[in-house]
Amino acid sequence: MASLVAAAITAGLMAGLFAGFAYAVMPGLRRGGDAAFVEVMQNINVAIVNPLFMTLFMGGLAVGLAAVVTNWRSGDPAVRYWAIAGFACYVVMFLITSGANVPLNDKLAAAGDPAQIADLAAVRADFEGPWVAWNIARTLASVAALGCFSVALLRFRRTTAQSVAGQAILSS
Repeated sequence: MASLVAAAITAGLMAGLFAGFAYAVMPGLRRGGDAAFVEVMQNINVAIVNPLFMTLFMGGLAVGLAAVVTNWRSGDPAVRYWAIAGFACYVVMFLITSGANVPLNDKLAAAGDPAQIADLAAVRADFEGPWVAWNIARTLASVAALGCFSVALLRFRRTTAQSVAGQAILSS
C-alpha cells in the first residue's frame, strides 16, 4: 500500500506543478514582453533543476514501478491493472518532459543572454507554443497517473477490507 500512496503523491505533485504552469505561469508570462519572457523562463529552467524536484520527478518512476511490482499478486487483479496504467501514464509524462520540454528548455538556454539576442520575438515564438502544448500533454499524463494510482489505492483498500471481514467471519 505504501508504494501506491507514494506513487499517487509523486504523480499528484508533478500534475500540480505542470498544471500551475498551464493555468498561471505561462498565461502570466504571455502578457509580458519578449525579453522578460525569455529571461524568466531561462531562470525558471535553471531553478527547477534542484534536489527536491529531481527527487520527486525521478522518484516517481521508482515508486510507480514499486507500486506495480508490490501489487503484482494483489487479491484484486484490478489493483495491478490500475497500478500498471498509473505507471504507464507517469512514464509518458517523463518521456514528454525529457523528450520535448527539456530540449526546448536547452534550446532557450543556448539562445544566450536576452540582452544579447538579436531577435527575441523569434526565440520566444520557437519556444512558447511548443513548450505550452507539451506542458499541457504532460499535465494530462500526470493527472491520469494520479487518477490511476488513486483508483488502485481505493481498490487495494476495498480488497483489504473485504479480506479482513472475511477472516473475521471465518474465525468466529
